[in-house]
Amino acid sequence: MVVLTMGNRPMELERSVASALAQENVEVEVVLVGNGADPLPVGLPDSSPLADKRVRLVQLPGNVGIPAGRNRGVEASTGELVLFLDDDGWYRSARLGAYLRDRFEADPSLGIISFRVRDPEGGAGERRHVPRLRAGDPERSSEVTTFLGGACAMRRSAFDAAGGLPERFFYAHEETDLAWQALNAGYRIEYDASAVMYHPAVLPTRHEMFYRYNARNRVWLAKRNLPWALAFTYVGVWLTLTVLRERKPAALKPWLRGFAEGWRNPAGKRRPIKWRTAWRMTRIGRPPII
Repeated sequence: MVVLTMGNRPMELERSVASALAQENVEVEVVLVGNGADPLPVGLPDSSPLADKRVRLVQLPGNVGIPAGRNRGVEASTGELVLFLDDDGWYRSARLGAYLRDRFEADPSLGIISFRVRDPEGGAGERRHVPRLRAGDPERSSEVTTFLGGACAMRRSAFDAAGGLPERFFYAHEETDLAWQALNAGYRIEYDASAVMYHPAVLPTRHEMFYRYNARNRVWLAKRNLPWALAFTYVGVWLTLTVLRERKPAALKPWLRGFAEGWRNPAGKRRPIKWRTAWRMTRIGRPPII
């Protein structure tokens, strides 16, 4: 299990790691990645979950971004299954790990499981946490074409087949880049409503770079992964919907700046998915133009 932190949420981090170590009837290894900060507080008591011998520390000299930080965590891990957990998220069930192990063992084609994210305050949850177009019922499990980066489990072989997370992205849409390549390698992705992670209800727009990186990385996502006919369609549909939906002119400006940056700057190695993969995504319910 890889937990990425910038060391600014020590209490939440302890809760996160403790919920991982509490998993029953399954071997657990936690790789704690300090992304430009020391995640261990001074004077850490032996009773802290962060001091557990099953926690391995990887400290990075600077903030390298979410995908690079998680990649370093996977490199330091040894398990056949990889879980990513946000440092302010946690598992309430101690049986989740065994449940996931059994699911992957039962289905060799299953590459990634995206968890249901629940609001600890009892709220309805956010539609963006259900990775499909018809997101109205978060209790319905289904096959999907992407997953939640901080609430997931995957085979290490699927991670490797996809080439890991795209480090150039830094933040936003890195999971979809990996997901499309995992699908292209023949793996399946499922949203499993029975696999639950708790996380406070917060909006991604709390990050100042959200609009710019979201726009830039959508362009990069298309340039890297789609046949050109689909790439231009995908970006055109996204741009049209953004202009129609965005009601804050102050937000639309960084969107468009990021959009231009995505076309102007290289996206990394191009590796277009097969047309049959695109058709498979369409049959699942999410054609790669939306």
